[in-house]
Amino acid sequence: MRLQLLSDLHLESEDVVPAPAPGAEALVLAGDIDSSWDGLAAFAGWPVPVLYVAGNHEFDRRELREAWPALRSRCESLGLRLLERESLTLTGADGRRIRFVGTVRWSDFDLLGAAERERCLRAARYFTEVMKATRDGAVFDSYAVRDEALACRAWLEAALRAPHDADATVAITHYAPSLRSADPRYGARPGTASFCNADDDLLPLADLWLHGHLHCRHDYRVDHTGGSTRVVSNARGLGHKGEAEGHDGLMCVTV
Repeated sequence: MRLQLLSDLHLESEDVVPAPAPGAEALVLAGDIDSSWDGLAAFAGWPVPVLYVAGNHEFDRRELREAWPALRSRCESLGLRLLERESLTLTGADGRRIRFVGTVRWSDFDLLGAAERERCLRAARYFTEVMKATRDGAVFDSYAVRDEALACRAWLEAALRAPHDADATVAITHYAPSLRSADPRYGARPGTASFCNADDDLLPLADLWLHGHLHCRHDYRVDHTGGSTRVVSNARGLGHKGEAEGHDGLMCVTV
């Protein structure tokens, strides 16, 4: 199955016109498409199924508990399939059944190990202050983010380990599953734990792992006893920072 992959378009501020990729059988949106949600309308009537995992900025200045049902309703009205702690199986043109397992997978801040967790939580204050989101009326701070992240992680592991009859499994998360996806501009520092999780132990449970969040592109393989897992990000990023240079909006991945 050929999958078109897009993320971090930031249509709330970027002048981008998404276009369907020739030959794609599904479009995967891996988060941070538009913090206002208005830009999601660009994908209404898309010629192939659109699978969407929300990013952190979809919750900017929103109450988390209220935002989820509202975002789901918005997606349903546009014909998009929102995946949050949900699995979906599609059949490709070749007859192969592909299982998609999707969740935001917020940061749990254990990227650099438990001993560095508090430093990573402190570093995340900047990003949560930018979001200005709430959860149950309280500031959606780094500790609340970690709480959501642990729930995502528990669901994700259970879903990936669940028996299935699909020919391949694709994990979709907004946050990266490994330090290997760190932005080379910053590397392994406490702030990077706001972008990557240490989900390396889950990689062998998927054939392909798609993510966004970091404003750089990645395509690498992780070898393991069961073979290898391909990890891909096609994040666009912000034009005024030069992050969009070289971005291919028609890029496809085959699984």
